[in-house]
Amino acid sequence: MSDDVSERMSAAFVVPLFNRRAVWAIYRFELARFGRTLFTSLLTPVITTSLYFVVFGAAIGSRMSEVGGVPYGTFIVPGLIMLSLLTESLSNASFGIFFPKFTGTIYELLSAPVSAFEIVLGYVGAAATKSVILGLVILATASLFVPLKIMHPAAMVAFLLLTAVSFSLFGFITGIWAKGFEHLQFVPMLVITPLTFLGGAFYSIDMLPPAWRTITLFNPVVYLISGFRWSFYGSSDVSVGWSLAATLGFFALCLVLIVWIFKTGYRLKN
Repeated sequence: MSDDVSERMSAAFVVPLFNRRAVWAIYRFELARFGRTLFTSLLTPVITTSLYFVVFGAAIGSRMSEVGGVPYGTFIVPGLIMLSLLTESLSNASFGIFFPKFTGTIYELLSAPVSAFEIVLGYVGAAATKSVILGLVILATASLFVPLKIMHPAAMVAFLLLTAVSFSLFGFITGIWAKGFEHLQFVPMLVITPLTFLGGAFYSIDMLPPAWRTITLFNPVVYLISGFRWSFYGSSDVSVGWSLAATLGFFALCLVLIVWIFKTGYRLKN
């Protein structure tokens, strides 16, 4: 066999440094699952947003005209987007990686010439994309009810993307950790949703008594909502620097945990 033929055969089996075709295949497969339920996926946040404005905007807003100089109906928009963004990012990513474990196809994925980075990029990228789309749908729906003005649009997009990616990473970790469907529901319903409601999604934490405000500052969701709200109105409950630091810190923590999972093989196959 000639050296030229040997070189060509060897090149055919070389795994690229970055397998973008594998990433694209995972990403496209996850988005296709979203596309099959596109109507209900987009209709649900529209209906939910409308109900929130009817209940909180009309009922509570009639008794609470402004919060920090911002009309109450307008004030709750960032919190409403964050509530959906956190739960959707977590749910999308956790279901995405849990199903290969549940069906057993994760063995094919782990044995394929695909790195851990590429697996995470495909699943987390798809989950974050779906969450950002739903967040923008909620933003567009909210603009039909209240006048919206975004003071720092670049910061708004940055917080939106960073939060979506961070909680999609957290969702990926949750999907690996989960042993059953009940575990997938546990974190979004019993952890994220209460923390979001207690984190100033629909009120300013400055309205709380001093002792409760101090306790609330230990809630990490406070910093996510506060920073996102600052990008809209230029005011926040905590410093935007602390909000950014908390979000980046959570992002880094999730990355460290995912690296540890792939190094140790924690619950990857069971």
